[in-house]
Amino acid sequence: MERLLGFVDATNDFLWSYVVVVLLVVCAVYFTVRSRGVQFTLLSDMLKIVVDKPIFKHLSPHAKRSEQAAENELKKIGSFQAFTVSLSSRVGTGNLAGVASAIFVGGPGAVFWMWVMALFGAATAFVESTLAQLYRRRGKDSFYGGPAYYMEHGLHRRWMGLLFAVLITLTFGMANQVIQSNTLCDAVSDAFGTDRMWIGAVITTATLIIIFGGIRRISHFVGLCVPFMAVGYIVLSVVVLMMNFSEIPAMFALIVKSAFGLDQAVGGAFGVVVMQGVKRGLFSNEAGEGSAPNAAAIATTSHPVKQGLLQSLGVFTDTIVICTCTAFVILLSGLYTAGSDGIILTKHAFESHIGAAGGYFITIAIFLFAYSTIIGNYFYGETNVRFVSGGSRAWVMAFRLVTGAVVMAGALVTLQTAWSFADLAMGAMTLVNLIAIIQLSPWVFLLLRDYRKQRSCGHDPHFSKSSLPPHIARDVECWE
Repeated sequence: MERLLGFVDATNDFLWSYVVVVLLVVCAVYFTVRSRGVQFTLLSDMLKIVVDKPIFKHLSPHAKRSEQAAENELKKIGSFQAFTVSLSSRVGTGNLAGVASAIFVGGPGAVFWMWVMALFGAATAFVESTLAQLYRRRGKDSFYGGPAYYMEHGLHRRWMGLLFAVLITLTFGMANQVIQSNTLCDAVSDAFGTDRMWIGAVITTATLIIIFGGIRRISHFVGLCVPFMAVGYIVLSVVVLMMNFSEIPAMFALIVKSAFGLDQAVGGAFGVVVMQGVKRGLFSNEAGEGSAPNAAAIATTSHPVKQGLLQSLGVFTDTIVICTCTAFVILLSGLYTAGSDGIILTKHAFESHIGAAGGYFITIAIFLFAYSTIIGNYFYGETNVRFVSGGSRAWVMAFRLVTGAVVMAGALVTLQTAWSFADLAMGAMTLVNLIAIIQLSPWVFLLLRDYRKQRSCGHDPHFSKSSLPPHIARDVECWE
């Protein structure tokens, strides 16, 4: 086992140091420039879309026809529900345990690089999710799609789609599930002294109950759970900030110093700071990873760009808001050099500010964060199991049982093992997805021009594939 972990760690170092990080940064900057800063210039549109408000009251010429067709074809899963499915995976242990681990290993400067990755990475999230909407397919009860589908139908490379489908199933269907379950069991066991095996059994049973209900039960569950847990966590973090208001300027100075290697006694080597910020930032907000597009594809919306914008907002919500809350609470506590890591560090930080109540709150929060992420991760895995198997019900049922087994296993393994395999699988799938979206990005910018043109005419943007060049439109199944 030690030899295997050594090989995994060495491969991780190569992937992250020389390949994935460079490509992530290049893509994020390129997409930001080519889209004219879409994640900043259309921020007001994102906020309107998340509450299902039209951008403008006037409809474009083919709007009524396209809206009626969508309603008649399938049961509607709204933009907000699709947003919460993707957010349920984004907002998880990466926001609590992942941020703590990044600070523990890379120092306060890792927070700065998480911010940078989120601000530019939001453009990457926009591109991949817009592509997922463009190349989505019709299912029995809802739309479905994701990177595997735009690789097959957009690039005409089924082998690439199959490779991605296998990688995301290993990453989200297995490795990440182990991390969520492991972190959840850590928090509950530390708070109440409960045996980890019993905690694992309860979580496994609860997971199976939800996932056997299909995508509609999953979307309804996370639509209720995610907003509740996120708002509660943000409110308590703001209370902690107000309690330590005078120390905030010094905390910002520490983050900036460590980010550029100016405070090495705390922050460690410059390269470690950057890598921890980028890796844990990606694990949390998933921009460019290829996971959120699976959720983006299921939404019934009037224009592919709208769901792309919504997924950009998800990156901001995850990293700029929730991850920052965790980072500030930890840094203001001063406990990041005390030797604790992961969720235990976050828990002790809250306890140092508000006493034992903080520890109990974090236990409840991590339960909701991790459990909703387990459900969201399962959906990503199922979508790609369907791609590989051609929609076989037997394969889906088998995967549901495997998910239960993996969640149970997460209660028993070490956190180091879980993170090592998750980092490797995440790096590989990110690399495959980035290669695909770079090649397909011209179609996204074409859609964005159409969106902006309708918007400039005072219309609520609606899309029809008839506006696409014929050689692109023929591969698009929906949007008639």
